[in-house]
Amino acid sequence: MAWKLCEGEKLKFNKKLENIKTYEAGKPIELVVREFGIDPKSIIKLASNENPYGCSPKVKEAVASIIEKMALYPDDSMTKLKHALSKRHGVSDENIIIGSGSDQIIEFAIHAKASSNTKILMNSITFAMYEIYAKHIGAQVIRTSSEHHDLDQFYALYVKEKPEIIFLCTPNNPTGDAIDAKELFDFLSKIDHDTLVVVDGAYMEYAIGKDAQKKVDPKELIEKFENVLYLGTFSKAYGLGGMRVGYGIANTKIIKELYKLRPPFNITTLSLEAASVALSDEAFVGECIVNNFKEMRRYEEFAKAKNIDIIESYTNFVTFCLSDHYNSSVMAKKLLEKGMIVRDLSSYAMNAVRVTIGTPEQNSRFFELFAEIL
Repeated sequence: MAWKLCEGEKLKFNKKLENIKTYEAGKPIELVVREFGIDPKSIIKLASNENPYGCSPKVKEAVASIIEKMALYPDDSMTKLKHALSKRHGVSDENIIIGSGSDQIIEFAIHAKASSNTKILMNSITFAMYEIYAKHIGAQVIRTSSEHHDLDQFYALYVKEKPEIIFLCTPNNPTGDAIDAKELFDFLSKIDHDTLVVVDGAYMEYAIGKDAQKKVDPKELIEKFENVLYLGTFSKAYGLGGMRVGYGIANTKIIKELYKLRPPFNITTLSLEAASVALSDEAFVGECIVNNFKEMRRYEEFAKAKNIDIIESYTNFVTFCLSDHYNSSVMAKKLLEKGMIVRDLSSYAMNAVRVTIGTPEQNSRFFELFAEIL
């Protein structure tokens, strides 16, 4: 027998959810096929900052070799991956927590440190999940006014608002700018040890490949600052977006608190193996990064030729800031109708489109279509 609500009754939900916008992920190829009837082979997705070269061939071989283990729960200690990360970054296994994407660790950090009567400080334009998770618990979000990370503004707001958590995304998503490591460390030295500072380095591999001054070393970071949590991911440079593996590095006190929020078996067996092997193939990742910045120069030249502003990027994407003559939503839709998926940034209050750096062929096609629409 099905139960029905009495007349006048309503199914009630947590009031904290009322003002939360759903995170907008990049439109999947399958949806574009259904909406526009386009041949899937002709669709190019440059919206989600995935590695266009995929993952290391060694990863594919390793994952194929353990398919038969899918019936078993994964190793919840995640020893193999933790050991690989500790070796790479020069930290202890106890300094590491693994998440289903680094955004899961962002959620852990907010729930561990903040509450409904606290404040969380972040950049005016930055990764949307910081605000979404903050609103889950009813925390007040404080933002700077600058599009780029202005650490003077951050410090002024820190002194005024006394936030429980500060989020610094470097390089920043969706703009692509990055903070010099020295400036970051100078800023952190002025922050009270009871304020948690999350340094999100999801695109750090790319930043290091372009400018050594942007390199943030997790080991140095956590040795100098006991209140800092560094985030990394395998979704970008390592080409494992579909495997959903991220990690956090911090002192053991922070890691122990985050572990209280971690659900069991939050990473699959295949994902753990893929990430462990991906980390060992430095040559593949290095080649992808070289190709990325080689192709980025083409985007910079294209933008200059078309007189369009472009934000200097230390990532695997570029952001085209459109003038009053163009509308980013219209531009993104016109590209979509032609089978080219890019990210409209109007939801960030920006008249801009973000474009992932693809393969040479994909980029050439973007330039052709974008110029045609212009």
